[in-house]
Amino acid sequence: MKILFISDIHGSLPRAQTVFAAAEPDSLDAIVVLGDILYHGPRNPLPEGYDPRATAAFFNSYKDRIIAVRGNCDSEVDQTLLEFPIRTDYSWLFIDGMRIFLTHGHLWTESKLPPLVEGDVFAYGHTHVPRAHLVNGIGIWNPGSCSLPKEGNEPSYGLYEDGVFRVLTLDGEVVLERCLYGLCA
Repeated sequence: MKILFISDIHGSLPRAQTVFAAAEPDSLDAIVVLGDILYHGPRNPLPEGYDPRATAAFFNSYKDRIIAVRGNCDSEVDQTLLEFPIRTDYSWLFIDGMRIFLTHGHLWTESKLPPLVEGDVFAYGHTHVPRAHLVNGIGIWNPGSCSLPKEGNEPSYGLYEDGVFRVLTLDGEVVLERCLYGLCA
């Protein structure tokens, strides 16, 4: 399986388009959107190419493969533009024998995990900082932000394929990589 993980787009159409072009959308089995799709939020600057309506239309063209969760900047009115559900605070993805807990990261965090067991994965956004490591046998994944990265990071996104979670820059450079649970060679 090949799965795109994207978070904290904040209405930046050109950044979303760049990520999808790099991830080769025709080869993707699923697209996981970890929240904050359209609105930039009151604490963030306007991202490059801010266009929530066009960003919604762009994501709608992939609606049949999207699994999305609500971010702290997502609202009920956003759902009126999006043709896939975004109003849940978490979801589960089951792949390659793993349970992956999907959330934005404003309700559950790396220091306040939901009930998970060794071998599970906690995938979140919100911090705009990429992560790929293990804590007490639980995989911790964060693709960073493609539009408003923080802490000096480059704009980024995540790809899961063949047991490996990678965080890549928009230029395709791998900045983090984590093989999980003996799934990769």
